[in-house]
Amino acid sequence: MQSIQKVQTPKVPCSKKHYIFKLYASQLDDGYLDRIPIFQFILLSCLFPLWGAAASLNDILITQFKTIFTLSNFASAFVQSAFYGGYFIIAIPASLVIKKTSYKIAILVGLLCYAIGCTLFFPASTMGTYGVFLVALFAIAIGLSFLETSANTYSSLLGPQKTATLRLNISQTFYPIGAAIGILLGKYLIFGAGDSLEKQMSGLTGADRISFGEQALQKTLLPYKYIIIILVIAIIIFAITEFPMSKPKQTNTQDAKISETLSYLIKNNAYLKGIFTAFMYVGMQTAVWSFTIRLAMTLNHSINERSASTFMVFSYIAFFVGKMIANLLMDKISASKILLIFSIFGTLTIAYIMVVHNMSAVYAAIFVSGLFGPCWATIYAKTLDTVAERQHIATAGAVLVMAIIGGAVIPAIQGLAADYLGSMSYSFVVNLVCFAVVVLYAVGQVKYDRLTKEIQEG
Repeated sequence: MQSIQKVQTPKVPCSKKHYIFKLYASQLDDGYLDRIPIFQFILLSCLFPLWGAAASLNDILITQFKTIFTLSNFASAFVQSAFYGGYFIIAIPASLVIKKTSYKIAILVGLLCYAIGCTLFFPASTMGTYGVFLVALFAIAIGLSFLETSANTYSSLLGPQKTATLRLNISQTFYPIGAAIGILLGKYLIFGAGDSLEKQMSGLTGADRISFGEQALQKTLLPYKYIIIILVIAIIIFAITEFPMSKPKQTNTQDAKISETLSYLIKNNAYLKGIFTAFMYVGMQTAVWSFTIRLAMTLNHSINERSASTFMVFSYIAFFVGKMIANLLMDKISASKILLIFSIFGTLTIAYIMVVHNMSAVYAAIFVSGLFGPCWATIYAKTLDTVAERQHIATAGAVLVMAIIGGAVIPAIQGLAADYLGSMSYSFVVNLVCFAVVVLYAVGQVKYDRLTKEIQEG
């Protein structure tokens, strides 16, 4: 049985006695807690909808920018490239902040950078160039990289180890709530009523076209004003709440070298398989959501951007329902088997989107979002479980977050496929390949679980 150590708190300006919300749990030697601190866990889980809103607004921006800046599908996908590229670059620095300070400090840094990135939308809308908007999105991604690098791993640590995967799945359930809110903000604050932007701008030339585009870009500011307010409130609440360090006692995590950790991870085949699967999954999820609005408008030329964005609201509702169903099933079925079942049905559904060229394909895309439910959290938690030497856990989590770069690569590939094939429907073949990778990973996990059980019982 593990011994219990006294919980260390992050070094912040105020002393421990000044915390308004105290921690009522004890930390174990491996970094986990003896019980789940409910308030801290809920507060941490509330970070997930914050980056969910930012990610879903990208789907709105892709549609908006494609028309205003007259972009190809490939060029419009650079919204996701700038966004997820920030994740890739900052994940390792974020892990260093965690190792030198604490998860809480990294979260506060992330919230602050997120707010700064949202503020950059104001000069970007005034300058009115695509490149400046990409810079603002990259800045937001820096903050979100800190948040995801911290919160995904931290959620799994805030309680006993045996419920780590379920805990992360529960936290991830908050994500689609924020994503749906982001789409609704874009639907009513960015997209207007009437004809689609493409139809409205088709008859405009010269100064009139430029003026119309500038007015449309000004609307992109509105959602980010509300997000900034929420971020300021979140910074204050996190600052006055006590959180555990959640670092292993038996190893000196703060002295662990990045080079040693990377050397350990690169020799861990199971971990590398998890990284590749995470890369393909996040890329697929991002691509499906990036092009669902475009798919709807391609299959039905009579609807505008505001109407088409409703399908994304349904997608995030389906995502939420899928997560809830997966969480409930985990009481009776292993996470690996649930991942396998969901991914098999997901692969078949994407095949349907490719071959059926009517609006039922859009509803199939919504159904696919429901099948995304258990994927990221299960892949993330299972991959972290392969890191036996716990002094490497912070950096291992950061490298996993770096796999989110798939969100920058796969949508661009699908956009290129759509331009080359001349069909948005056929471009979903890219996602078919990605989901097939998840199926193969899940098969391997089911076999591993069975072998582990046989060894334990034998």
